[in-house]
Amino acid sequence: MDEVELSSHSVTDWASFCREVLLKWQSINVDNGKIGGPGKVVEIDEAKFGRRKYNRGRIIDGKWLFGGIERTEEKKIFLVPVEKRDSSTLLQVIQDKIEPGTTIISDCWKAYNCLSDEGFTHLTVNHSFNFVDPDTGAHTQNIEHAEKKK
Repeated sequence: MDEVELSSHSVTDWASFCREVLLKWQSINVDNGKIGGPGKVVEIDEAKFGRRKYNRGRIIDGKWLFGGIERTEEKKIFLVPVEKRDSSTLLQVIQDKIEPGTTIISDCWKAYNCLSDEGFTHLTVNHSFNFVDPDTGAHTQNIEHAEKKK
């Protein structure tokens, strides 16, 4: 707000507009087929976008988006609005959007605990302690970086 000399209302409107443009672009330009596959890695994460109470703290009104990015030169992605981020909702999207046999890297959100049982290799990174898992080298910096650009 300070750098561009805009009110918080204007910044919020622009952020909403940018999200809408991104979703429209994604619906037109992103292959709606599955990403990943054996030997490929996909990072996944969910994020809530919306209004913050008193412009700080957690988001009170918003929408959850769930997405993934393939660690290949093409960097194929998917981005899906979801009502909930529970295990059954996210697993359904994962099965619809990611090929079996893919190595999936995520944070330690409990909804992802079932991925190893569903035909995926699942690596995690606990962001409370590390950005990169010291044992496996797993990280979600590509999907985290993509979220920050939105």
